[in-house]
Formats: sequence, C-alpha cells, structure tokens
Amino acid sequence: MSERLIRSLGIEREGQASIISYNEGDPAHGHVRLETLYTGFSAGTELTFMKHTNPYFHSRWDGDRGVFVPGEPSLNYPVPFLGYMEVARVVDSRDPAFHRGQILATTFGHKTGHTADPSRDVLIPMPDDLDPVLGVFVAQMGPIAANGILHADAEHFGTQVTRLGQSLSDKPVLVIGAGAVGLMTALFARQAGASEVLVADPSPWRRERLEAMGFLAMHEDDAWHYARTHWHSGGERGADFVFQTRAHSGSLHSALRALRPQGTVIDLAFYQGGADDLRLGEEFHHNGLAIRCAQINRVPRGLGHLWDRRRLGAETVSMLRKEQPTVLREVITHIVPFEDGPAFLGELVQRRPEFMQIVFQVAE
Repeated sequence: MSERLIRSLGIEREGQASIISYNEGDPAHGHVRLETLYTGFSAGTELTFMKHTNPYFHSRWDGDRGVFVPGEPSLNYPVPFLGYMEVARVVDSRDPAFHRGQILATTFGHKTGHTADPSRDVLIPMPDDLDPVLGVFVAQMGPIAANGILHADAEHFGTQVTRLGQSLSDKPVLVIGAGAVGLMTALFARQAGASEVLVADPSPWRRERLEAMGFLAMHEDDAWHYARTHWHSGGERGADFVFQTRAHSGSLHSALRALRPQGTVIDLAFYQGGADDLRLGEEFHHNGLAIRCAQINRVPRGLGHLWDRRRLGAETVSMLRKEQPTVLREVITHIVPFEDGPAFLGELVQRRPEFMQIVFQVAE
C-alpha cells in the first residue's frame, strides 16, 4: 500500500475546533492499518480541551512521584488529537491475528484512520451480532464503567473476585450521573442482578430516557433521600455502594449522603476545579465512609493479572449483547458526519444541547 492522507479532529484554540491533515506511511511488519468507521465523543473529558480547563494546560504530571507540578503546563494549543472511543475496519494487516475487513473496537482518537501496533494498542474484535456503532463503548468507556464495578467487588471480596458485579447481586445500586460512564455503570449493575438501579441526573430530558431504559430516575436530592429512606442493609439505612460519575463536588457530597454507615463511593468522575460543595466534616466523618477512585489505568490491587483492559472489554461486549436494542434506541442520540465535527463542537459549547452519546461517523 502507499502513503495515505489522515484527517484528525482537534482543538485549534480555546473554543475553536478544527480538522488537520497529515500523511501516514506504509504499515510496518506486525502492524495493522485501520480505516475509521465511528469515533465516540467523550464530553466530560474532551470539552475540557475546548474550554481550557484540562489540568494539563496548567500543570505537568510527574510520573515518578505521581503528582501534578503546578505552573509547568505540559499541554498547549493547538491540540491536534482527541478521543479514545473508535470503531475501525482493517484495510491491511501485517499481523496474522487480524484480517482484512475485520471490525475492531480500539482507542486512537478522532481520526479517519490509524496504523496500530497490536503489541501496544487495544484492539478488540467486534462480534458479527453487534451493531458496529456500539463498538465506541467497547475499548474504553465500557471498561471504565466495568472497572468501577470491579472496585466495588474488590471492596467486598478482595482478590477473590470471580464474576463482575458479584458484590451487587440482590442489592440496590445508586448511580449519580447519566453520561456515558454512568449509563454503562447502570447497565452493568442491572446485568449483575442488582435488586434496583436508581440513576440520578439533573436533566429531566435524560431522566425520561433513563425511565425508557427501565431504570428508576430522580434528581440527586431526591435520590439520596430515597436511598436513606427505602434501602436497608444489616439494619442500617442507605446504599452499600454509590457510583459517582458527575464532575461536580456537590454530586460527590450527594453520593456520601446516600450511603449507609461505612459504605463506599466508587468515584469515576473527572473533577476540574475545587470542591466547595463537598463537606467532609459531615456524613463522611460521622458515618465512617470511604471514597474509592476507580480509573481505567488502575484495576484493584492484586487483580491486574486477571482483569486487564481486554477482559473488561469482553465484559462490555457481553453486556451490550443483552442491552443492544436499548442502547441503540436511547443512548446513541447523535450521529454526526466527521466533517461537521468542528461546527458541532462549537455549537455544543455555545448552546449545550441535550445528548446522551455523540458519535462521529467517518465511513459507511
């Protein structure tokens, strides 16, 4: 094959998205050339680049010490590459494990194509019985939510976790936030056999869609009241676990209020500012609560050899097989042509229309 032109959706400057182009050479031995079909938009993370609120604009991550160093930005405009929710078709393979025409879920950004190194890139084959557009959830967003469920399992069972969601079976679950992570978490909780799944979100539009998906839906204030009134565990009122996915400190405080004594918030949110609405001297202190951060690059300690990204991706495929009609109908709310991406992102910042999951379509 010859050199090809790749187009990438990025951020030119604060509030302004654009498409850049560059040439990509032939794939090397062992590599796989991909043509993008769909790429999902992760609003919670990617809008931080549009709004200049991402922490990398203001500080540098020191990997050796595991801390951010303020005043040393490691990111500046333009930001040429965004995204991590892709579905692509193999158009050339130099690796016998992949074949031409195969559909893969992967994570390379909002680009029209990519040459992948299977030894480093996450490449998960999509089964024939799943609509390809659902692959936007398989390599990253689904595994993020599944990792949150896994952290709840590890709180109860340590390293003896044999089934995803075994800690939630026959127990009520509260999920705060109806973005992609919250929705995937709620779907995983339902598949795990939770006795009731309540999803809290401030948007009436989203709550209507949640109810159409079969979930109980409420505003946050109503949700924590409901949990402390209707749910009982060992004689104590409240939830064992709350999965917090909204990037607001007030939502974290609501999550704490919903817990029974010594319960745990599994925190999947990406906070971008301070925490003025969080009160650690109240329920957190008096009820002996815990906050457990669960992010995709860290599975619970001691489980990494069993529960890697690919296994979490396989769990996502299994869940989507059962929930496919619901997700296609209620979750994929916008499919936008790739070329319209810059204008659409500008409108998203200016008008903030209601949405669940936005997908850019690159090729048929």
